[in-house]
Amino acid sequence: MDEKILRKIGYGLYVLTANENGRDNGCIINTFMQVTGQPPRVSAAVNKGNYTHDLIMRTGCFNVSIISQEADFQLFKRFGFASGRDTDKFAGFDKTVRCENGILAVTEGCCGFVSAKVFQTVDLGTHTMFLADMTGGGDFGGAEPATYAYYHSNIKPGPQQAKSGGWRCRICGYVYEGEELPPDFVCPICKHGAADFERV
Repeated sequence: MDEKILRKIGYGLYVLTANENGRDNGCIINTFMQVTGQPPRVSAAVNKGNYTHDLIMRTGCFNVSIISQEADFQLFKRFGFASGRDTDKFAGFDKTVRCENGILAVTEGCCGFVSAKVFQTVDLGTHTMFLADMTGGGDFGGAEPATYAYYHSNIKPGPQQAKSGGWRCRICGYVYEGEELPPDFVCPICKHGAADFERV
């Protein structure tokens, strides 16, 4: 089975945000969509390892900022390569607006947002799917939404070159130099594990 074919499915990229007791957090997701028109309902699938996932499980509310083609790689580094458990992802970042639900939406590198309130969860093993009623939203204008393919072609930096062989992270391009990659190795850039590395 060639799982790489899944990369050809057309879908976008988003900053998922939540707030609990005044603490803001966000992460990058790529599985968000409208599921019904009347009433307007959406779904978001979120990895259980993300701190934002835990906030949504406890509060039942979230925002999704739609990443645009104007976004740069720094947005992905800020919200995708660190954990909110030990990092304030919004420190020094004021390109946001606080929405009616009290949760931040990201304005820089994003073309709009959706606010939502969860009415059902589905356990998908590694992820939880949040089914939610749309409670708000806004259009920031600007560039078109960025697709996953656009990100790989135009935003994500090209892979580093290994000097003498090694292992390359398929997520961010970091290269571990060495003959054997430790099975418990975690990428120092994007925090993905050894399963996401390939020999170069």
